[in-house]
Amino acid sequence: MATYTPKNILITGAAGFIASHVANRLIRSHPDYKIIVLDKLDYCSNLKNLNPSKSSPNFKFVKGDIGSADLVNHLLITESIDTIMHFAAQTHVDNSFGNSFEFTKNNIGGTHVVLEACKVTRQIRRFIHVSTDEVYGETEEDAVVGNHEASQLLPTNPYSATKAGAEMLVMAYGRSYGLPVITTRGNNVYGPNQFPEKLIPKFILLAMRGKPLPIHGEGSNVRSYLYCEDVAEAFEVILHKGEVGHVYNIGTKKERRVIDVAKDVCKLFNMDPESSIKFVENRPFNDQRYFLDEEKLKSLGWCERTTWEEGLKKTMEWYIRNPNWWGDVSGALLPHPRMLMMPGGIERVIDVPENIQSDSPYTAINSYEFQKMDHVPISVGNFPNKSSFKFLIYGRTGWIGGLLGKLCEKQGFEYEYGNGRLECRSQILDDIQNIKPTHVFNAAGVTGRPNVDWCESHKTDTIRTNVSGTLTLADVCKGYGILMVNFATGCIFEYNVAHPEGSGIGFKEEDKPNFTGSFYSKTKAMVEELLKEYDNVCTLRVRMPISSDLNNPRNFITKIARYDKVVNIPNSMTNLDELLPISIEMAKRNLRGIWNFTNPGVVSHNEVLELYKEYINPCFKWRNFTLEEQARVVVAPRSNNELDMTKLKKEFPELLSIKESLIKYVFEPNKKEI
Repeated sequence: MATYTPKNILITGAAGFIASHVANRLIRSHPDYKIIVLDKLDYCSNLKNLNPSKSSPNFKFVKGDIGSADLVNHLLITESIDTIMHFAAQTHVDNSFGNSFEFTKNNIGGTHVVLEACKVTRQIRRFIHVSTDEVYGETEEDAVVGNHEASQLLPTNPYSATKAGAEMLVMAYGRSYGLPVITTRGNNVYGPNQFPEKLIPKFILLAMRGKPLPIHGEGSNVRSYLYCEDVAEAFEVILHKGEVGHVYNIGTKKERRVIDVAKDVCKLFNMDPESSIKFVENRPFNDQRYFLDEEKLKSLGWCERTTWEEGLKKTMEWYIRNPNWWGDVSGALLPHPRMLMMPGGIERVIDVPENIQSDSPYTAINSYEFQKMDHVPISVGNFPNKSSFKFLIYGRTGWIGGLLGKLCEKQGFEYEYGNGRLECRSQILDDIQNIKPTHVFNAAGVTGRPNVDWCESHKTDTIRTNVSGTLTLADVCKGYGILMVNFATGCIFEYNVAHPEGSGIGFKEEDKPNFTGSFYSKTKAMVEELLKEYDNVCTLRVRMPISSDLNNPRNFITKIARYDKVVNIPNSMTNLDELLPISIEMAKRNLRGIWNFTNPGVVSHNEVLELYKEYINPCFKWRNFTLEEQARVVVAPRSNNELDMTKLKKEFPELLSIKESLIKYVFEPNKKEI
């Protein structure tokens, strides 16, 4: 039997359950293999699953989405990938009934992106596609022979339908382009590290909490369960001995009814099954049985090693030792945890180490390397996929809008500025229909001329643009299914008792605005609240924007350097040099909802001017005055606050604090020789 020896393996989705066990096994058993892990860290992924490998020199972690063609192409080329083990997918059936489009996007669209990258780079020697036994559909209750690899595919739920669709693409690329593909179809897997939306970890965690175990329907559905280490060994065997163009079932003939699984868990915890098992409403369709014929895999030398009793006991002991591995999973423990899947990702705290190093193009966390696309050095024109993005930008004559256009041009993205006025629906429709954008950036708005005091005497003009215009644009975009990135403001808060100045306690995305001192801020708070009803909007709260262009009169540094007197209050601020590229990446990732969009931390007026004096003008002098004194020379009060940056920092861990960012992007490039 011929064996295959890989060199550089890309494993997608390997911060998830099964793939993490496969990755850890390969890294441990084959130190001469280089293993690259790609995972977007969705709700059911956890970097801690890869802890056994984090110190290994042959291991690298990359945070990213398989849907990003630029990223996948870049990794295949720069890491000289010759083997792909494609695990990344949305897998929970309950979720697929509630949000089937996300399954299509991830499981079919994501697979297509990876396959296309393989076709373009022409360097892949093995592509192992991980599918599921559910593509076969329901097995007859009295069947004594399981589905074999040539059995007809008859999926019965949105999840299995997307996996079957992905299989068809894999087969087509194998036949049309000669891609060396292998497909696996596996039974249910259980063991340590599994996210508790799945049956066995859910039952164990509920039993640990003394809560009843919910069973869909009557619990008569039959499933086959394999322990995770046995499955990891199966993938190791298929990697080395599997034949190109073949399908392999990974299964067991040892079947159990769901109610028997619940009873076995009750037995381990000395619980009374009669009082501890609760029957709940069944799924819309719940296949009675999946039964596989695994003889083909056994012919390669694999066999199941772990008994059910041994594996279940090991799994229980692991969860008892690690009850908080996944953080707050109360939503996953519900009988039908469908709400965990939401468009654009879900909000769950991911345990990411804090010792970020960001002094290179790549951001490393210990031995993990988080590579963000705004920092990945891809030259324009390397890959045709950038043509799949086309940005429509509103705010051509504004500061942020102008910078966005230059940034798109520099990064090689196709873009056009909108010609229509935001409040005129027909003009916006014309722009959308003529330009056909994939994303819209709204950097248009009234901030005042020369400052927000103007809005106090031009209220209808302010409403027309900031409220009516923004809502019109969002509504038109929603009708076309287009994501709108809206540059909003964080000047809708002011320090209060719960968020005192200097405390480090910032206002979060979900906090209700509390600053009404200026009409400008009122309109921005009003439209932000209304935009919550649009699921196609990504709202970015900008504050006191700064850039390296110290000649721009809108630049906060330029402004205060020209004042005779300034107040001295710490504030959150946005360094556009660092954050505007991130806004483009957020659009590419289709992120939605409200985001505080500043650098972490705060900086005071005096601290900014001290840096200005140190780097730009050593003779510079200034004086301070109080808020009361300021109130005598301005029409409307000004907002002062700190925004909580936890959410953005978790998505972009390389983001610098405001003081570090000011020095790196603004003052060092403008430093004057003394």
